[in-house]
Amino acid sequence: MVFQYTDALVTIATINFDNLVSFYTNLLEQKPTTLLPNVYAEFQLSGLRLGIFQPKNTHQTEFETTAKSKISLCLEVSNLEIAIAHLTNLGYPPPGEISVASHGREIYAYDPDGNRLILHQGIGD
Repeated sequence: MVFQYTDALVTIATINFDNLVSFYTNLLEQKPTTLLPNVYAEFQLSGLRLGIFQPKNTHQTEFETTAKSKISLCLEVSNLEIAIAHLTNLGYPPPGEISVASHGREIYAYDPDGNRLILHQGIGD
């Protein structure tokens, strides 16, 4: 028996639904492809769907604590400086400096709920 799947998406839970949907609408410069107010929003990215949902009242306490997550949303960008300026204009400047790795340059940033974003520019881009 082989495990089969048809698609993949990443979801982010938030109790600040409108604020987070607004942030990603502005960051990604697109409206959600699916929007159920105060319930679920979904963005179609290149090769990935990003969902944002508001947990039901019975599950909200599970998501109230903003402990550091081990998962990051990594966005490959063509120009890291422009991406940093865009985040800064949205009011969420990356707190650190650009780091250089063998695979390119990157910087960590955070969305309004504290979820880590990695903006990455590959070598030769």
